[in-house]
Amino acid sequence: MISIRAGVLEDVPDAFALVTELAVYERSADEVSNTVEQMALDGFGPNPLYGMLVAEETATKKIVGMALYYFRYSTWKGKRLYLEDIIVTEEFRGYGIGKLLLDATVETAHTTQCTGMMWQVLDWNQPAIGFYQQFGTRFDNGWTNCHLDF
Repeated sequence: MISIRAGVLEDVPDAFALVTELAVYERSADEVSNTVEQMALDGFGPNPLYGMLVAEETATKKIVGMALYYFRYSTWKGKRLYLEDIIVTEEFRGYGIGKLLLDATVETAHTTQCTGMMWQVLDWNQPAIGFYQQFGTRFDNGWTNCHLDF
C-alpha cells in the first residue's frame, strides 16, 4: 500500500537519493551539484522555493517516489505549476505510483489556482513519454531550452 503526502524536511535525504538515482538513469550523475543541505534550505527554509509530494510505502514508511514542483508565471497564461521531477525508485516502477504522484500534483495545481502545468521530458525517454501520453499531454515542438549556469 502506498500513500501520497506533502513532503517534510525529514524527507529531504530520501528525496535527494531519488534525485541521484534519476541523474544516473539520465546518464548525468556528474551534473548533480546540489546537496541535501541546500535542498533542505531551499524547500523548507524561511522562503521555500519548491513544494514536494512523496510516495510512502505505508507498512515501512519508506519513501519510494516523489514529485517536486514550483510555481512560475507566464505572461500569456498566468500562474503555472512547473513539475521539475517525478521520480519513482526503480524497484517500485510499474505499480501505478507515478500516476498517484502525477494525480496529486495535478490536484495541487488546481487547489493553488494554477492555469495549468508544464514539465520537460528527454526525447529518448520513451517510458516517460508513454506514461505522459496516457494523460493527454501536449508535447511542444519548436522550443529550445536555454540555460545560463553560474
